Amino acid sequence: MMLAATLTRYVARRFFGATFAMLAGLTLLVSLFDFIELLRRAATRPDAGFALVATIAGLRLPFVALQILPFAILLGGLLAFWRLTRSSELVVARAAGISAWGFLSGPVLVALLFGGLGTAAISPLSSAMLARAERLDYAYLRASAGLTALAGGRLWLRQADRGLEEQGVAILSGRPLPPGGAGREAGFALADVSLWRLSAADRPLARIEAPEARLLPGRWVLEDAVTFNADRTAGPKQTLTFPTELTPDRIENSFASPDTLSVWSLPGFIAVLEAAGFSAVRHRLHLQSLLSLPMLAAAMALLAAGFSMRSSRRGGVAQMIGAGVAAGFALFVLDKIANEFGEAGTLPVYLAAWAPTIAGLLLALALLLHLEDG
Repeated sequence: MMLAATLTRYVARRFFGATFAMLAGLTLLVSLFDFIELLRRAATRPDAGFALVATIAGLRLPFVALQILPFAILLGGLLAFWRLTRSSELVVARAAGISAWGFLSGPVLVALLFGGLGTAAISPLSSAMLARAERLDYAYLRASAGLTALAGGRLWLRQADRGLEEQGVAILSGRPLPPGGAGREAGFALADVSLWRLSAADRPLARIEAPEARLLPGRWVLEDAVTFNADRTAGPKQTLTFPTELTPDRIENSFASPDTLSVWSLPGFIAVLEAAGFSAVRHRLHLQSLLSLPMLAAAMALLAAGFSMRSSRRGGVAQMIGAGVAAGFALFVLDKIANEFGEAGTLPVYLAAWAPTIAGLLLALALLLHLEDG
C-alpha cells in the first residue's frame, strides 16, 4: 500500500512537471504568433507603438493559456508517461502487481486541479485582461462601429459620427427594452438614453439626453431629446434623428464576447440578456464549456496514459503517441463542430458543451481497459 502511494505521488509529480512545462511553452509559442500578427496590424497605425502591441499581447496571455490547457495536459501527459515507460518504471510497477488504475489516480487529480484552477481562477483573470485587450484593440487597431458592453443593465454602443466636419465618435448608452413593448413599435429600443458626441481628438462636443431611442433603418430616432452643448447650455425638447450604420443584428452579434466574462459573472449576464429579449445561447454554451473543463482535463490525462503506456519492446510506440495527438485534435474538431451546432440551436446547449468531454473520457477508459485487462 505504501509502495503504491509513493509511486502515485511520483507519477503525479512527473505528470505535473511535464504538463506545466508544456503549458508554458505552448502559451509562449502561440502568444509569439499573436504578437507578430498584432505588429502586422499596427504597421498601418501611427499611434499604435511597440509598447501598445506588447501590452495587448501580454493581456491575452491568460486567455491563450486557458484555450490550450486541454492540449497541454494531453501532450504533457504523453511526454511524461512515455518517459516513464521508456525507462521501464511503469513496466516494473505493473509487473510488481500495482494496477494502472492505482498510480493513475495521481495524474488524474493533478489534471482535475489544472481544470478547476482554469475554471475558477484563470477564467476571471483571463476575462478581465481580455476585455482590456479588446478595448485597446478597438481603440487603436480597429475602426469599426458596434463595440458594446452590457454592465449594470445598460448597453453601451460606439459608432462613427459623420455629422461633424471631421469624422468624430458617438457613444450611446441606455437600458435595452424588451421587444414589442406597449406604446411603441416592435424593434430595437433603448430607455434612459445618453448620447455623447466627441471630436476626432476625443474632445467633448455635445451631450444628448432622451427618455427613449428607437433604431430604424440607417438612423436612431430620439424622442423628447434635450441637447447640452459644450458650454453646458440646454436646448429645447425635440425629436432628433441620428445617422447610424448599426442594425439590431449587428448590435446583438457585437455584445461582449463570452470570453470576456468570467464563470462567476456569466449567470447574471445571461439573465440580463434574456430579460432584454436577446439570445444567450453563446454565453450559456461558454458557461457549460467552462464547467466541463475539469472533466475534460481528466479525460485528456487518461487519454495520454492510454496512448503512451505501451511497452517499448512491443514496438509501435511512435505510432501510438501519434495516434494520441491525432485523437486530441479529433476531439478539438468535435468540440468546434458541437459548438457550431449548439450556437445554431440544432443541439441542446448541455449536449453541445459536454459531448466532446464525454467522448474523450469514454475513449480513454476503453483504451485503459484494453491495456490493463486486454
